[in-house]
Amino acid sequence: MTQFTPAALRWLEKILKERFGHPFELEQQQDVLALYSPVSNGSIIFDQLERVFHQSRSDFPCKHWNALIEGFEAPIDAIIPAPSGAELATPLIEFRQQGATIHYDILGLTYWMLTRLEEIGRTDLDVHQRFSATASHAYKCEYLERPIVDEWLIILGQVIERVWPRIELKLHEFRMKVSHDVDRPSRYGFRSIKLLIRAMAGDVLKYHNFRGAFLAPWVRLTARHGLHPADPFNTFDWLMDVSEENGLTSAFFFICGRTHPSKDADYEPDHPAIRQLMRRIHDRGHEIGLHPSFNTFQSPGLIKSEAGRLKNICAEEGIDQKEWGGRMHYLRWEHPTTLRAWACAGMTYDSTLGYADKPGFRCGTCHEYPAFDSLVQEPLELRLRPLVVMEGTMFSPKYLGLDPEQARAKFLMLKNRCRAVGGWYTVLWHNSELVAHEMKNLYSSILSDSLC
Repeated sequence: MTQFTPAALRWLEKILKERFGHPFELEQQQDVLALYSPVSNGSIIFDQLERVFHQSRSDFPCKHWNALIEGFEAPIDAIIPAPSGAELATPLIEFRQQGATIHYDILGLTYWMLTRLEEIGRTDLDVHQRFSATASHAYKCEYLERPIVDEWLIILGQVIERVWPRIELKLHEFRMKVSHDVDRPSRYGFRSIKLLIRAMAGDVLKYHNFRGAFLAPWVRLTARHGLHPADPFNTFDWLMDVSEENGLTSAFFFICGRTHPSKDADYEPDHPAIRQLMRRIHDRGHEIGLHPSFNTFQSPGLIKSEAGRLKNICAEEGIDQKEWGGRMHYLRWEHPTTLRAWACAGMTYDSTLGYADKPGFRCGTCHEYPAFDSLVQEPLELRLRPLVVMEGTMFSPKYLGLDPEQARAKFLMLKNRCRAVGGWYTVLWHNSELVAHEMKNLYSSILSDSLC
């Protein structure tokens, strides 16, 4: 028998409350799950609970359901992917005098995707020990670019409206969240003499940027107290300008430790230039967050220490925030070890859960939601804000390797799918990847509502 624990049911009730703005009660009855409204009679029964949604695996089938044929409005496409180990019933949804029966495990799918149960204990990892998009069920079954949890919950919302027509469900507005991992705040400012010479040679030989090479020693010399305006990676004010023009707030995530000599940053967060940068970000109303160093993803103590270091520096600079969030360096994540580490560090939210190798919906959703540790069946004081797309995923030859126009089309498609389900379009774009005017123009257009 497929069984949800009481803790899992209470967590799912919280998910439903956030999504629909109305309290519901879930009750496990043998092999069915019943959904009740405390203010109305009737019930919605889920009678095809899936064992696969309580297992860490990616090797089961995916069916497809035509919402239009059964009289439902689908937000993205009438054909909705339906991961399932069993054949889908026809009809999939039946109404009765006192409610409805749904012959598909919508809440099981929600549980499996949002808790990332699929990833626990996996050994098929990439060179950075990450669970990759290509190993996921979503990629293998070609629905990674669909927020299928959101799509199915919208269908459930339509069932709720028919069963309990007096209940007014919450409406969600599309939002965009932009963030910037500060891996390299300066092209030259924090480099050793040897690495500075190497960077200057690269500017000349690879980019034919003679002006940059000429200015490099001066930029490094003057970076003792602040980032130089001529530094090509110093795009922070420009990024804040673009966000403000579009009514957005940028979040800048800083590295606060060194656990790998070549993968981590070459700056220290308490350097006067970085402190000045943090103050400027805060003074302009933008957000500062944590970007834990490379080898912390399996070390809760290190994440807590680096989070404490960031908060202490901010306190010394008079920076006070209601929320503290961030993202893991290289998107390294071990579930649920890293999840619990963020909660234990006292962070408000994490925005790591997207893939480096493919854009899309790792958690099946573009809505923020409360964390739950499925291994020990415990809710956590942490919000998860899934990452939809990173610029490096689009342009890097080892990932998609798209040209700017191809990338623009992909950015647009993902943005419109988040809009269709009233979700959050979360974009990661590094400050150091805006050197070319073509990249700046593309970034500006992505943030603009004209790109829709």
